[in-house]
Amino acid sequence: MTAHNRVDHSADNADELTSAQNDVRVLDKSRPRSENMAANKIECNACPVLCQITEGRSGACDRYANVQGVLTRVDPLVLLTRINDPSSTEQKGTQPQQQPQQQLQHRDSSDGSPNRQQANVTSTSAELFVTGVGAGTTYPDYKPAPFMVSSKLNGVDMVTVVTEGIFSYCSFKVKIDTDRYLGPERASIRHRGEEVGHVTTAEYGSQMLSLGGVHHLTGGSKKEGRVTCEMMMALGNKQAVELDIDGGTKLIVQAGRAPIVDGVEEKRMRVGCGSATIGIFAKQWFGHVDEVVVVDDHITGVLSEHQAGRCLDMPLSGIKMRGRKSTPGRYFQVANPGQGWGGTDIANPLEIIEGFDPEHARPGMRLLMTSTTGEHCAWFVLDEQLQPVPAAMPSAVQKVVDRIVENCEPSLASVLFLAGAGGSLRAGVTDNPVWLTNSIKQAITHVSCGGAPAYVWAGGGITVMVDVLRMPDNSFGSVPTPAIVAPIEFTMRLDDYARLGGHLECVRPLDEVVNAERERSVHWAIRQSDWPLHQKPMLG
Repeated sequence: MTAHNRVDHSADNADELTSAQNDVRVLDKSRPRSENMAANKIECNACPVLCQITEGRSGACDRYANVQGVLTRVDPLVLLTRINDPSSTEQKGTQPQQQPQQQLQHRDSSDGSPNRQQANVTSTSAELFVTGVGAGTTYPDYKPAPFMVSSKLNGVDMVTVVTEGIFSYCSFKVKIDTDRYLGPERASIRHRGEEVGHVTTAEYGSQMLSLGGVHHLTGGSKKEGRVTCEMMMALGNKQAVELDIDGGTKLIVQAGRAPIVDGVEEKRMRVGCGSATIGIFAKQWFGHVDEVVVVDDHITGVLSEHQAGRCLDMPLSGIKMRGRKSTPGRYFQVANPGQGWGGTDIANPLEIIEGFDPEHARPGMRLLMTSTTGEHCAWFVLDEQLQPVPAAMPSAVQKVVDRIVENCEPSLASVLFLAGAGGSLRAGVTDNPVWLTNSIKQAITHVSCGGAPAYVWAGGGITVMVDVLRMPDNSFGSVPTPAIVAPIEFTMRLDDYARLGGHLECVRPLDEVVNAERERSVHWAIRQSDWPLHQKPMLG
């Protein structure tokens, strides 16, 4: 056992833990004791670290404590209560802007202790859901899951198997809505100097990042693993995280918030690429312009050459563009990526124009240049030498540019947790793990994370992905192996659970769990179709 295993994490919480003895959950009153362990310590086997915890202190994860010689789970169990609120933005299928926690409202009593809701539990069991947040882990995984909760839905006996998984094979996929150039694809991303991920593909107005993963958690130095784990836990818990991209920008990313790129908060994502912008607004420009160039790092659009311009019978302007011509009116690589117009490195849009062909161009021609967000725009008129001269933009043209801005959605950072749950935690659900895997593929078992609907990837195993904004606050923890601790729930019919070889002897009624456990109730205003107990596969 390493020296770290023997060190208590918290030395100043003895009074708090002792006074809370009646509130925290007792896990096991008869813990095995090592010959070399002090009499005032107990060993925690909730993760591979095997902390030896002094009485009145918590372990390295801050989730388990020694309360008067009893190993005790400190965090409360989180229950979800569905709210039928027609004014809720979630009911309308949209996320509240700049308020990532709007859909989650915690109810605590005035003295700070959890406000337990015990009335009419049985009759409203379909409106109450036990999540894995605060449930505890099953390490070593021969143990049944901490909670197996039975309830009724429309007269059907249901069971939800609830646990917190210890995930080494996990990461966060971050979608950043921005036209800015963040860094080269495959570039390393660092947090506090340690490599914690990399830049992946750009997806139509958004840049994707991959953060965390087993190789950063366990494949590098101890510091890299520790920093990666801390970054992942903060990101999953909807906190702001600072990132540095090699050869690129400095970012501050927070789920549901606008990303901050090199100290500047992003405002909007683009309406589309340069070509798409031409197609969308061509009719509105027609008659007010002779040429429009929509500057874009990927696909710059030119109206008179574009199919939209041809359909409007616009004459060619004779404009000569830099870059590589694709199909008519579409140009690649007009400039290098950067922080300027349309995600390029230019500050003067005329840099991408090589001139005008006098066979088609004429003095007085009207040229609009704009970016894909409308953030940058300029109006020019050709002089006698066919040179673009800046001029005041007509109100009719400005109105269309304003329409571009109107059609750009707010720039946000979206954080999705991706984890492989096809390992040993399945033993906490059934004696035959592959039956659980197969039941998920067959839509017999519904998977959620903290009550939030999880997407299960195709192929082998149980690879789940979930939006952290839809999960309760502080859903993620960690253990110093290092690994992430995250909630996961498996819900199915009780008779299906029996056929899967489930641990039926551990199933407890919902009202018994609610009345016996220290919990906090989280009001969750969501669409009815997303409620974990209202999934079609489970209702047959």
